[in-house]
Amino acid sequence: MNAPLGGIWLWLPLLLTWLPPEVSSSWWYMRATGGSSRVMCDNVPGLVSRQRQLCHRHPDVMRAISLGVSEWTAECQHQFRQHRWNCNTLDRDHSLFGRVLLRSSRESAFVYAISSAGVVFAITRACSQGELKSCSCDPKKKGTAKDSKGTFDWGGCSDNIDYGIKFARAFVDAKERKGKDARALMNLHNNRAGRKAVKRFLKQECKCHGVSGSCTLRTCWLAMADFRKTGAYLWRKYNGAIQVVMNQDGTGFTVANKRFKKPTKNDLVYFENSPDYCIRDREAGSLGTAGRVCNLTSRGMDSCEVMCCGRGYDTSRVTRMTKCECKFHWCCAVRCQDCLEALDVHTCKAPKNADWATPT
Repeated sequence: MNAPLGGIWLWLPLLLTWLPPEVSSSWWYMRATGGSSRVMCDNVPGLVSRQRQLCHRHPDVMRAISLGVSEWTAECQHQFRQHRWNCNTLDRDHSLFGRVLLRSSRESAFVYAISSAGVVFAITRACSQGELKSCSCDPKKKGTAKDSKGTFDWGGCSDNIDYGIKFARAFVDAKERKGKDARALMNLHNNRAGRKAVKRFLKQECKCHGVSGSCTLRTCWLAMADFRKTGAYLWRKYNGAIQVVMNQDGTGFTVANKRFKKPTKNDLVYFENSPDYCIRDREAGSLGTAGRVCNLTSRGMDSCEVMCCGRGYDTSRVTRMTKCECKFHWCCAVRCQDCLEALDVHTCKAPKNADWATPT
C-alpha cells in the first residue's frame, strides 16, 4: 500500500536550515534558504496552510524542532543498530530516510512514532530552558500537593509537556488530517503513539529542605526522562506492532489477523509486510547488508547468518587501542596502560549482483 509521503518527512530536511552551519553542512538540500524564517516557511514543499501559519508564527519552535532532529535519528539508529534495516539516513534524499517510508510497513510506523516523540521532546525541553516565547515551565504545577511520601510544594521548573504535545499535534498532524486515506490514518495513529510515549516517562523529582538534609519540606517538579527510555519503549512497540486493515466505513482499523488483539492508542500499526532488506533495492528503500559488521557468536538479528542473509561473511584482523592493566591508586584515581588489542571483524559479503535490484 504505497502512498505519497506526508507528515513530517517532506518538510523535515528543510527545517535543518536552522541548524548551525557546522552541524547542517552535510545536508545538501537545505543550504538554499539562507536561514530566514520567512523564506524558509514559504519555500518548504508540501506544507499545508496550517503548517505554514505555525511556521511563520513560531520560528523559535521550528528551530527547536530542527535542533532535535539529530537526537531522534540517532535514537532510531541506536535501536536498529543490530537490524538489517538500521534506520540509515540518506544525505541526498529530501525525505531523510528515503523510499522506505513510502511503504506502510513496521519500519515506517516506528519512524513516524519516534519522530513525533522527538518533536514533543525537543519543544518541551526548549520551553523549560526558556528558549520559546510562547511557553515556559508548566503553569499548572503550583501550590501544594501530596504523594505517597506526604505533602510537598510544587517548585522548580516542571516540564511543560502538554504544550509540547499540543504544538506537535497541531503541526505534525496537520497534513495527515487533510487526507482521508488509510495511510493518513496510519500515520496519525503512530504519531499519537509517539507523543504518548514521551509523556509515559514523565517523572517526579524532588529536593529535600531541612536540618542536615532532612525532608521536613520537599520541593518537587515533573521532568522528562532521558529520550533513550522513549526510544526503547517504541522499539518494544515496533516488535509487537499490529498489522491492520481499514474497516468497511473507512474510519478506522481492524486487525488483519483475528487471532491478534485490537491495537490500543499506545500500539504501532502497519498495513504492509516489510521487505527483507538483504539486497540493495531502490523501490523498497533498502541499501542491503553488504559490508555490514556482524556478530559471529550471536544467534540474534546481528548474527552473521541473519545479517548476511546466508551469503557468508569476510573476516579481517584489526587492531585498536584499549585501556588495560588498570589499577586503583589511593586516593582517588584509576590509572591504566594503553594497550593494542587485535580482534577479528566480520562483514557481510555482497551478493553476486551488487547493483540495485530491478523491479520484476
